Amino acid sequence: MNAPDTNKNSNTTPVQAPVENSSKRRGLLIIATIIFVIAGLVYAFWWFTVGSHFEHTEDAYAAGNVVQVTPQVSGTVLAIHADDTEMIQVGKPLIELDRADAKVALEQAEAQLAQSVREVRVLFANNAPLQANVTARGTEVDRAKADLARRQQLISTGAVSTEEVEHARSALQSAESALLAAREQLASNKVLTDRTSVEQHPNVQRAAARVRETYLAFARTSLVAPISGYIAKRSVQVGQRVAAGAPLLSIVPLNALWVDANFKEVQLAHMRIGQDVTLHSDLYGSDVEYHGKVAGMSAGTGSAFALLPSQNASGNWIKVVQRVPVRIALDEKELIAHPLRIGLSMQVKVDISQQQGSALTAAAPVRNTSAFKTNVFEQAGKEADQRITQIISNNIAKNP
Repeated sequence: MNAPDTNKNSNTTPVQAPVENSSKRRGLLIIATIIFVIAGLVYAFWWFTVGSHFEHTEDAYAAGNVVQVTPQVSGTVLAIHADDTEMIQVGKPLIELDRADAKVALEQAEAQLAQSVREVRVLFANNAPLQANVTARGTEVDRAKADLARRQQLISTGAVSTEEVEHARSALQSAESALLAAREQLASNKVLTDRTSVEQHPNVQRAAARVRETYLAFARTSLVAPISGYIAKRSVQVGQRVAAGAPLLSIVPLNALWVDANFKEVQLAHMRIGQDVTLHSDLYGSDVEYHGKVAGMSAGTGSAFALLPSQNASGNWIKVVQRVPVRIALDEKELIAHPLRIGLSMQVKVDISQQQGSALTAAAPVRNTSAFKTNVFEQAGKEADQRITQIISNNIAKNP
């Protein structure tokens, strides 16, 4: 009597299990859908309020000036005062060249300047005796005229002969010729000395220019640092014969670095000069944050300025999204606290919500000062001028 009931229960259990599993799956799908919808709404809210205000790139690298040190004169290297990785201050000596030949040329130029000063002094001193000679010759002419006049008055009385009158006339002509020659000598000497002084005389100035030239060549045998920074890429060796303009080493000022960030062309529509930039370096990781400003954008894409630009008109054209270098100025204080190196990878985030700036530097204020400048080479010119002044002073007669 109980057997039929047992078969009935066993037939209903398999039907209820699929129904319960289907309900569970439906519930899970509804929950997952709700989660995805919420996540999409959150992402959309974040994108429109925050994400769309920034442009990111990891194709960015630290860049800076690499100042090459090259000699202005040729010579043999006698000493090297700095090596790779060392810090050097502006104006400090780096390399010494053999200056024996330059010293000989300088001494010859200085001797020629001293001689020129003395020769010009002679020109000025000759004006006085030449003027006195003119006066003496004028006196002789006056005496010859008087002698001729007396003889011409006495010739009618027979007191003098005609021969004496002719001799007096010849003496007058000779005296007038001597006076003319003396005047010409004085005039020619004055042409060399008029409206000038010993110091400003062309002969002295030419000799002084030669001294300045040789002194600069002498001073340039000592190469000094044009800027403060770290030594890199030293290739010069002691005893090496170097030519003018040959690169010997480089100086990298790490306190004046910037970042070249290569953004895709589709990211530049809202990028402006002066926008705030947040950066992270792979060297320090996300713990160190740098802050900067967009300083400018390149006039062309990286491929346009490549050594071998792409030939898009060749027929084998494939569209590739181009990248444009964007220069980002860094905070100097942050660079001092956490120094970077040229070529380090950077992560860049630009806040493009600020639209007050310009996309081109043409609208920025015109630069009125030099972007980069060094004054270390001016000292040699000043020393040359002082040396010239001393030589001229030593060879000019002192007033009693």
